[in-house]
Amino acid sequence: MSDNVQDNAPVPGDVPAQDAAAAPLSVPVSNKRWYVVHVYSGMEKSVMRALNERVERAGMQDQFGQILVPTEEVVEMRNGTKAVSERRFFPGYVLVEMEMTDETWHLVKNTSKVTGFIGGKSNKPTPIPAREIDKIMQQVQEGVEKPRPKVLYEVGEQVRIKEGPFTDFNGNVEEVNYEKSKVRVSVTIFGRSTPVELEFGQVEKV
Repeated sequence: MSDNVQDNAPVPGDVPAQDAAAAPLSVPVSNKRWYVVHVYSGMEKSVMRALNERVERAGMQDQFGQILVPTEEVVEMRNGTKAVSERRFFPGYVLVEMEMTDETWHLVKNTSKVTGFIGGKSNKPTPIPAREIDKIMQQVQEGVEKPRPKVLYEVGEQVRIKEGPFTDFNGNVEEVNYEKSKVRVSVTIFGRSTPVELEFGQVEKV
């Protein structure tokens, strides 16, 4: 018997070319989905920090993704100075990306200031549809790139003046300038309509 091995002899472990092309790749599949968690109002950021710390201490980073409190930046004029602040999209709620298991459920549910999950059954929450998450993320990005006025006014809307010489007068909005955070309000004084330019902070909706 010849000791020579033919060049084209199969080698153990080799996969024929045609089979290799058809063989599925072993790609890990993530089971993480987004869930809505109800928390005490005003404690959203505190809960977000607590959840991140608890996940790290438990060594469960692989089972959790992002933990978010969606916000947008808003601008307003304060004493002639433009001030930027944050406004929460969903007061009282935190969004959590996670694999839903008994362990992850208990970790979130037993976090201080958390009252529970929203949607589905109490022990089997329903995840948020991907399209809704995409929309929320887009709104957050837009809020960062282009801060919105804290209060939106419309021409023709009635407002009450709360500061200045015309305090407690009501008037109708004639013009809105979001760049300067000012409105021109038509106020009736001695039977005559008088336009008054005011900062957003000097008026309020009626």
